[in-house]
Amino acid sequence: MQDPLSAMHIFVRVAELRSFTQAALVLGLSKTHVSNRVAQLEQWAGARLLQRTTRSVTLTHDGQQFYRRCQLMLDEMQDLESLFTTKEAELSGVLRIDMPTGLARKHVLPRLGAFLDAHPRLDIELSCTDRRVDVVAEGFDAVVRGGAVQDEGLVARHLADLKHQNLASPDYLARHGTPLHPDELGGHYLINYAQVLGAGEGSFDYVAGRQLVAVAMPSRITVNSAEAYQQACLAGLGIIQVPVLPGQAMAPLVAILADYVPPPMPLWLLYPHRRHLSKRLLAFSNWLADSLSQPAGYSPTAR
Repeated sequence: MQDPLSAMHIFVRVAELRSFTQAALVLGLSKTHVSNRVAQLEQWAGARLLQRTTRSVTLTHDGQQFYRRCQLMLDEMQDLESLFTTKEAELSGVLRIDMPTGLARKHVLPRLGAFLDAHPRLDIELSCTDRRVDVVAEGFDAVVRGGAVQDEGLVARHLADLKHQNLASPDYLARHGTPLHPDELGGHYLINYAQVLGAGEGSFDYVAGRQLVAVAMPSRITVNSAEAYQQACLAGLGIIQVPVLPGQAMAPLVAILADYVPPPMPLWLLYPHRRHLSKRLLAFSNWLADSLSQPAGYSPTAR
């Protein structure tokens, strides 16, 4: 087939936009040309790559694998084209990122405009979830996650270490009292966070010396999302232990037991293993790491 890389570029845009019509508009080509090039690519690959219906275009199982390899090859070509240039190549294309809802809403989205202004040809597709996503199978360039890294086959870049705070609502403290030491947690409730409901009771955790201490506490509610976790605390249903972004204001929640907190939570950018990281993902990860080091606002006063 003549010029397979050009056909791969067209195929990737169709897959990302889920539309032959939209891909044609973006690429400045006719819909017929786009359709013909994808058909030639399927014939060349010997597999159906896209499932076409009157309402949507989706990747087949073979198409998902082919799409990931095309992304790698096109990224390599982009890096190769700019390898010997004397000035930084202008970033372009689509960057697909997944991150926790709270991080996106409270920190990334308010600052993202400056990054996009600096790279006018770059588009970002931002997914906000708390669940563990399959980076490769779901077509993400990278995901941002906190805690221990368990995903095999992924590269982890450390972005920041987020300090924890113990929080409760003023109403909750008025009804149950303000504990000044973990020994005073009797009669208090913990809001339990679990990605899988039914995983068991939680505990109030803190570092004493070099040891992690877990204090068993009753929970009357268990949630599986970070947003619900904070909302339950605002409703006065118990105490939460949360990693807090630099300078993040948590009012009207009140910080308690400031000397008894869990260890800092590492925040990671996870992306598929590649010999070379795409320039657009490298630029975004550098920007995100830098922005996470810049505090904004204020934190609640610890009691």
